[in-house]
Amino acid sequence: MIAPLVLLLLSVAGLLCALLIPGATDWLLLAVPSALASLILWLKALGRVVAAELPWVILDGSNVMHWRDDTPQIETLREVIVALERAGFAPGVVFDANAGYKLVGHYLDNRKLAAALGLPEGRVMIVPRGEPADPTLLAAARDHGVRIVTNDKFRDWADSFPEIATAGTLIRGGYRGGQLWLDL
Repeated sequence: MIAPLVLLLLSVAGLLCALLIPGATDWLLLAVPSALASLILWLKALGRVVAAELPWVILDGSNVMHWRDDTPQIETLREVIVALERAGFAPGVVFDANAGYKLVGHYLDNRKLAAALGLPEGRVMIVPRGEPADPTLLAAARDHGVRIVTNDKFRDWADSFPEIATAGTLIRGGYRGGQLWLDL
């Protein structure tokens, strides 16, 4: 975060010099794009710092995408992600390998699903074909000490992951009267 800030300050200084020193206006061609680029870099770095300070939460993407009308919808996931971000969480999503087929009729990789959800690619994971997402999701939550957004009870995994029985580990949600609710 320091390097983008230094670049921004130097670019702004160059911009001011180009504006204030007579005959130096040609430097505006370099100073303006440099200032804009360094501002963008600094804002991105600032966003990463803010996101790193927020508590994480993992969405069971293959479960949450069915919350509205029992139909897999990317819009449902987006709405839940926005609600979690507004509540002060940094959400990540774990999907079964077939999520893309259910959502759009063909395979979607991490990059494409992340773009569709408006999340950085590093916050979206698709488990390999033939593997259930549940143990990966539960292990990630355990390893990082985070909560899981799902309506799944994970009965098949209760012996291996007894912490799911702890109150507050699972965040339930859904739609009532067309409105999203989350049991935060």
